[in-house]
Amino acid sequence: METQRRRPLIAVPGRFSENASALRYKALVNAHALIKGVYEAGGEPVTMLPVADPGTSADALYEEVTQRLAFADAVLLPGGGDIAAWRYGQEDHAESDAGDDLQDGFDLAVARYVVENKVPTLAVCRGMQILNVSLGGDLEQHLPTPHMNQIHTITLDDASSLTSSIARNPQVSCYHHQAVRNLGTGLLATAWADDGTVEALELQGAQFWIHAVQWHPEDTVASDLAQQALLKEFIANIPLG
Repeated sequence: METQRRRPLIAVPGRFSENASALRYKALVNAHALIKGVYEAGGEPVTMLPVADPGTSADALYEEVTQRLAFADAVLLPGGGDIAAWRYGQEDHAESDAGDDLQDGFDLAVARYVVENKVPTLAVCRGMQILNVSLGGDLEQHLPTPHMNQIHTITLDDASSLTSSIARNPQVSCYHHQAVRNLGTGLLATAWADDGTVEALELQGAQFWIHAVQWHPEDTVASDLAQQALLKEFIANIPLG
């Protein structure tokens, strides 16, 4: 009798929210459509609480994250707010949010962990920017024409492994006013919007599945076969011990 493959456990850092439906208190959330999309693709998403004592160093936080992520087969770095500009050596732009220090520090530690430990990862929107910053890259803090509430065509590099699953010119849903500028060490841009905005990143020479996309696959995954294929490819490339 054939044994059914178990669902891989996918760690997803939570986002802080001042309120949520049916709760009287502040909440820890992730986008329902993203979590559902991962589940329907065959994964078991697990929301993680970002925690760090005040004054915790980046290295100490990394060690804590390393211990906490030991259970995970893969990681999904989701969308969220702006990353504090000081994290990539810039002053705040007038149109940028100040960032959440705990959220930024935790997400950056997670990004460092997945690269150093070769953990299969999908990074979405802010998640892509986190990956870039964690590897020494920086951001354009405010695009001349922000990609807010837009569905537009992107062009994937022929060499990207994603072209086999989502085609070369998919339509994607975007919601961001910041973008990758200078690439972090080892990263390669593999997709672009018509205005030149980087829409996807890969880690050169990686021996594990790691892709970052600036768009939000969860926005259209219910009806978009390309976004369904992206999530299924992510899940299919998670080895189980």
